[in-house]
Parts: sequence; C-alpha cells; structure tokens
Amino acid sequence: MGGLPEEVRAPEKWLTEVERERAARFRFPVDRESFVAAHLLVRVCAAAVLDSEPEELTLLQHCDVHGPGHGRPYIEEAPRLGVSLSHTRGYVCAAAGPGKVGVDVEHVRPGPLDALLADRVLTPRERALVTGNDELIRHWTRKEALIKRGELELGKLSTGGDDLTGRHLLEWSVGPDLRVAVITDTPARRAPIPG
Repeated sequence: MGGLPEEVRAPEKWLTEVERERAARFRFPVDRESFVAAHLLVRVCAAAVLDSEPEELTLLQHCDVHGPGHGRPYIEEAPRLGVSLSHTRGYVCAAAGPGKVGVDVEHVRPGPLDALLADRVLTPRERALVTGNDELIRHWTRKEALIKRGELELGKLSTGGDDLTGRHLLEWSVGPDLRVAVITDTPARRAPIPG
C-alpha cells in the first residue's frame, strides 16, 4: 500500500509510546506526519493480510545498537508475518506478507546523473547501464528494500543487490519524482489504502 500521508485515516492512538516519542522528535511537522502515517499504514497493511483489525496490532522494532524503535519492524501478534514501511516527504508506503518483506520510497533528484552516489551504490555492471537519476533511484530503492529484508548492508551496496533471483519485485512511480520498490518472497500486488 502507498499514498499521501493524509490518505492514511487512522488514529494516532494506535501508536506505541516508543513510536510517539520518535514522532515527537521530528523538527518539521511534514516529516512527523509522514513518519506517523507510515507507522499506521503498516498496521493497516498487516491487518489486510491477517484478516484482522489494525487497531489490534502492535508494531515493534528493536535494534541491539539503538534500542527500541529501531531495527526491522514486526507485528507482536504475528511475528512471522513480514512487514516493512517507508516514508519520505509527501509519500508513505508499507508492505506485509509471508516471509521476508522490504519496501522503500525515494525522491528522484532533478538534473544530471549523481555520479558520486552512483559510484557508491551501484555494482560495476549496474553502473555501466545507469545513465540518469531515475534509473539510479530505481536501483537504490531495490537495494534499500533488500536491506530492510536483512539481505544487504549499506557498506556493500556497490558489490551486491543486483541479483533478485528467487524474490518478487513490485515497483511503481508516483508523479515525476517518486519511485517505490517492494521485494517479497511471494508474488505481491498493490492494494489501495482503505478510505
């Protein structure tokens, strides 16, 4: 699922205390709204897969380095369900399904190819094919989705993530400058945000 933050019509009371604390730290209200909407949307998305009510689901994250509120998200009531979320200014998305799930959304920078970024994140094979920022960001979102699945590390972007064999890729564009990638273990489909 993906859409504008204001399209996610869900109450903030669904958020955990940790999520509320993290949301309060955002400097700009638009960034806070995107964070909150993504965290609510992942519950809506998981509830659709589980055939349950989203307000009954608790989203948790824990990272050994940064503690609660960081790390790969999971649903407390269904820890085996793969869930992922992403947000950027003006757009949020989430994915849920069996196995590993990863989703990412990014803005495409205007102008000529960002060669510095391309050299840092693309494998030599990818770098030889990519000539513009749109293609670069399509690869970037795929790699971020793989990171969220736990299959790639930030420091290894330029040496991996270019083979999606055995995985399912769902991509879409929003307007001229937003790209979304979802990588799952089973075939995925895009569903509308319930109104």
